[in-house]
Amino acid sequence: MSASNDTLSGPDRRGPGRFSHTQRTGLEVRQADWDRTLTAAHRLESALAEAAPGREQDWRGKVVAAVRDLHQRTIDEAANADSPDSLLSDVARTQPWLRNRVRGLRQQYRQSRDALESLRAELDGAEGTTVDYGDLRQRLGWILTSLRHQRARESDLIYEAYYDAFRADLAADAARPPGGAE
Repeated sequence: MSASNDTLSGPDRRGPGRFSHTQRTGLEVRQADWDRTLTAAHRLESALAEAAPGREQDWRGKVVAAVRDLHQRTIDEAANADSPDSLLSDVARTQPWLRNRVRGLRQQYRQSRDALESLRAELDGAEGTTVDYGDLRQRLGWILTSLRHQRARESDLIYEAYYDAFRADLAADAARPPGGAE
């Protein structure tokens, strides 16, 4: 991403209120990531909601498959969020006062990924044993809640970052006389 052509600050070829090509691509990648992760989270919620008593191994198998899928989606999403062309990287680069929040979100990505990895490893190591499905539901519920919270924080940050930047551009544009002459 070129600092002179693809940042939000200052005049450039995009005009006020328009995302650069790189930012639009970042939005599309972010949305695709979120859609895949949300689908995996719904799959896990569905597996967790199935009846477990008397069919613990079948239930466990579905939950483990869903945990593996969600874990892979969080790995992919975190890798994309860490990319130099991601929206989070753009925010950190163009709006330094938001860098700590970006760092916090990236840390949350790692924590969610690590929590899923730990549970996945625990489940893989417990193959063939009886599962405490109530405990497992609760623990995975906490992870799912954490992912929802992370989504909300990221949405708020991106909205705040881009809304503030574009509003500033629009305010400067509104101060110009009609027709663009000054």
